[in-house]
Amino acid sequence: MSAQQIPVVVLAGFLGAGKTTLLNHLLRSARGTRIGVMVNDFGDIGIDAMTVAGQVGSTVSLGNGCLCCAVDASELDEYLEVLTRPELRLDVIVIEASGLAEPQELVRMVLASENRRIVYGGLVEVVDAAEFGATRQRHPETDRHLALADLVVVNKADRVSGAELRSVRETVAGLADRAAVVEAAHGRIDPELLFDRVAPEGEIAGQMSIEDVLYGDEDGHAHVHAVYDTVSLATAVPLHPRRLMAFLDSRPEGLYRLKGFVDLGAADPDHRYAVHAVGRFLRFYPEPWPAGEERLTQLVLIGSGVDAAALRKDLAACEVEGPGDAPDEHSMWGLLRYVQEADEPPAE
Repeated sequence: MSAQQIPVVVLAGFLGAGKTTLLNHLLRSARGTRIGVMVNDFGDIGIDAMTVAGQVGSTVSLGNGCLCCAVDASELDEYLEVLTRPELRLDVIVIEASGLAEPQELVRMVLASENRRIVYGGLVEVVDAAEFGATRQRHPETDRHLALADLVVVNKADRVSGAELRSVRETVAGLADRAAVVEAAHGRIDPELLFDRVAPEGEIAGQMSIEDVLYGDEDGHAHVHAVYDTVSLATAVPLHPRRLMAFLDSRPEGLYRLKGFVDLGAADPDHRYAVHAVGRFLRFYPEPWPAGEERLTQLVLIGSGVDAAALRKDLAACEVEGPGDAPDEHSMWGLLRYVQEADEPPAE
């Protein structure tokens, strides 16, 4: 079941870009979300309760339901097994790439993992807006890393002029292919851009938490928050599998995540298809329709600068237009390439 899989997000960026600051922000903002973190060294993870020196092979509880492991790249699969144990009830795993391996190698290892409890959550590349030009000179591989990213966070946006920030963003967008690009200061991005945040029991949606009060302005400066768009799409008309795949294959630049359920009507009347997409990654998970539930396609799309009207128009074009438009026996072939193979459920 897709709902039981834990997204694994790879967080990358050169020294000083602010990825550890971003990671600390995610941990402080966790609230009801249980985050597992893999780092090369504990030293820079700024959690007050952590007084232990980082050693490879160590695991530390962060006291808010989150866990932190110090690992090297060769141990990645072993620690994924540890962090995905059902009793830990983690909601997301973040791997900080610094000192571990090249980002693309970590992504390859996550995608190649045979761990049935995980799903790829994207490669997030953090860049320093103030040092971007110098970083590209010192590290020519920057361009290659950006080309692989699913999301780029242009951090330290408060340290450059508006014109310089626009220039950096345009350059990054050109190098990052179809990745979403967002701006931030002090690593402050909304966790829901990366993963579904779990609200603590009893919390009212949208209310300010104690963490918001404590950490809302932890360094005394005004913050630039990463701005992103969320578009919800719904239709009671079944979708044609072939046109749906054309819609997904042409996902617009800036669209980072897509999630929800799809009704394929006569193409598979017994199942709805949970869909999970991040960057270029796409998976479908067929599951029986819940008894008595209205048959709807319901999708949420998250990105930067996405055109909601255009997306709704494109989705409407996927709808089956009557008996003469019924999908044929070959129409599911393209979609089925992205269905996770059936397997025994993981042992509890």
